[in-house]
Order: sequence, then C-alpha cells, then structure tokens
Amino acid sequence: MPHLGERQRRVVSGALAEALGRGGQAFVVGASGVSTSTMSRAVREVRAGAEPWDRQRAEGGGDRPAVDKQPGLLEALDELVHPVTRGSPMSPLRWTLKSTYQLARELAGQGFKASAELVRRLLHQMGYSLQAPAKQNEGAGHPDRDAQFAYLNALASERLAVGDPVISVDTKKKELIGSYANGGAERQPAGEPQRVSVHDFADRALGEFAKAIPYGVYDVANNAGWVNVGDSADTAEFAVESIRRWWNTLGRDRFPTATRLLITADAGGSNGYRPRAWKWFLAQLAAETGLEITIVHYPPGTSKWNKIEHRLFSFISMNWRGRPLTDIATIIELIASTTTQTGLTVQAAYDPGWYQRGIKITNTQMEQLPLRPHHWHGEWNYTITPN
Repeated sequence: MPHLGERQRRVVSGALAEALGRGGQAFVVGASGVSTSTMSRAVREVRAGAEPWDRQRAEGGGDRPAVDKQPGLLEALDELVHPVTRGSPMSPLRWTLKSTYQLARELAGQGFKASAELVRRLLHQMGYSLQAPAKQNEGAGHPDRDAQFAYLNALASERLAVGDPVISVDTKKKELIGSYANGGAERQPAGEPQRVSVHDFADRALGEFAKAIPYGVYDVANNAGWVNVGDSADTAEFAVESIRRWWNTLGRDRFPTATRLLITADAGGSNGYRPRAWKWFLAQLAAETGLEITIVHYPPGTSKWNKIEHRLFSFISMNWRGRPLTDIATIIELIASTTTQTGLTVQAAYDPGWYQRGIKITNTQMEQLPLRPHHWHGEWNYTITPN
C-alpha cells in the first residue's frame, strides 16, 4: 500500500473487497486502515470498471498550464528564438546564442513567470532543439565539378593499379606554439587539469616563428603519412620542399622503379593551380628526381574531399586533442605517434628552412617550363616532365 498512489490504493482495496465477497469490505477496512467512506467509494469505482493505471485526477483537475494562465507567453518565447529576426530590428536574437536560463530572465523582463525548465519544455513542444551549425552549403559549384572528380578518380586508379606513387598533399591548419588551450579533453588526475594561458596571443619573443606549419603528404597506396613541420611561411617553395623531403625519406625506397608521380591537391593555397611558383619549384623537383610529375587539382570549393583531410589530418587532430602544443618537438612527437586501427603510420620532421614570401615568376620563366596541360581542364590537370 505505501508504494501506491491514492487512486491505486482505492482500486486495490475495492478489488480485494469484491474478491472476498460477503464481509469483504469490513475485513479490508480493518486490515488496511482506510475509512468506511473511502471503502465504499473504492467498491463503486471497481464495479464501474476502474483500473490501477487510470489517471489520478479527474478530468479538469490540477493546475492549469502556464500558457493558459499567462496569455502571450508562447508567442513571446517564439519571438525570442525564431530563426528569422522578428520584432525590434535592434534586437536580432537567436536561440543558438541563449540558454534556457537567459530566455527565462528575458521573459521575466516582459512580465511573464517562467522557469528554465518550463522554457525547455515549451521549446521542445515548439520543435526546437540544441543544434550545432552544419557545414553543408558548398555554394555555387563549378559546372565541371563532377567531371573533374571522375577524371581524378580514373587517373588515380590507373596509376595505383600499375604501382605508381599517388600522393595527396595539403597544409594543415597553422598551430600556435606555446602553452595554449587545445580543443578536446585528455585524462588527468581528478582536479588537476593542465594549466594553460587564458588568451591565445602569439608569443612575441618567437616573432614570426610563433606558429607551426604542418604540410602533409599522404601516400594513398601505403596508407602512410609524412608531415613536414615548418615555422617560416606557407609558400609554394615550402610545399614542394615537403614533397621533396617525403620522396628522399620514404618515397624513393617504397617506389624504387617509379618514373611517374601523381599528386592530388586543392585548387587554392600554396599548392593551388594559380600560383606560378608552385609549378616552377615542381619543375625543379622533377629535374632533380627524374620523375614525370602529374598534378590533378580538386575543383574549387571541394577541399574537404581531399584524401589527406580525412585519412591523415583528422586523426592527427584527434591524437593531440586536449594537449598544449608547447614547442616544435612536442608537435612532431604527437604527429608521429598518430596511428589508426586500419594501419595508418605517420612520420614527421622539422623543417628549419626559411621561405621567402611573394616570389615572382615571369612570363619568360613560365614559357621555359616543361609543362604539358592535359586535354581535360589543362589549368587543373597538367604534367611536368624532367626536362
């Protein structure tokens, strides 16, 4: 009986009295301590077909809903959270910027009584939920976007089938060097988090070397990454030097008979199809290595599909989450310790070189390059021979 509600106690008592038959009501009154009037009501309800799971209160019982007691409450809340700005143009409020406690305070300022819990329930009824922005709008795509992807995939599959090296290259996000907060969490003794700087201001003592610039090379066939970590500038010369260091350190031994190299790269940045210096320094690399270098660029605005982004860089970010990148040595160690269950291996090295920004390549120099555009989108797809 102590574990039942008021109505449930009546139903159980009335059902037992009915089951006992003659004298059952008096017996249950004596055993349970319920009053005779309650017992009579219980028997009537059971005879009328009452069940233990029926609602406790009769229809219309209990307090009225807050939206009924406070006309205009729902409309006022909707004005505060609606995705499209309404009401005062000087108050462009958004649900994504406010907690339920803030909304409750603002409703109180308008004369309504609403707790944070009430606001949460009302928002749920209105179809709102906590959501992070989703990166889905790619903008206006190039008309040859899909055809370029098909060309890139066909060429990469052909080269991989014959054992030629195929690499994906790009620059990872620059990272501040120092005792700064890094996204994510790492297990530490309870109550002993690692202390870092409150503000992410670059260390003036390091000057232009306050940031690490990781340039990655992902070997598609071997599921292996190489990261060249510099601290000077992200230039075309630095990008090509990273590929050179990968070839001299790993590529040459993995592909001893290779005469061709296929590079897939983004359409912009230091390895984009527009910078002349990118092609100029690649021509020097081709001459040094004797490799015929083919470059295929992803269409503009599709860098997230680059293999290196989700095969290498994403796992590096996961591996060093929650750890301050205090110096170059720490960054290299964290990058090199990145592995996955699918067998990814990563090597990293520091590049002490200094790379000049703004190197200009003249038209005459470009005309001297052994560059052969492909028949399909020659500005995106071209081959540099070791002339």
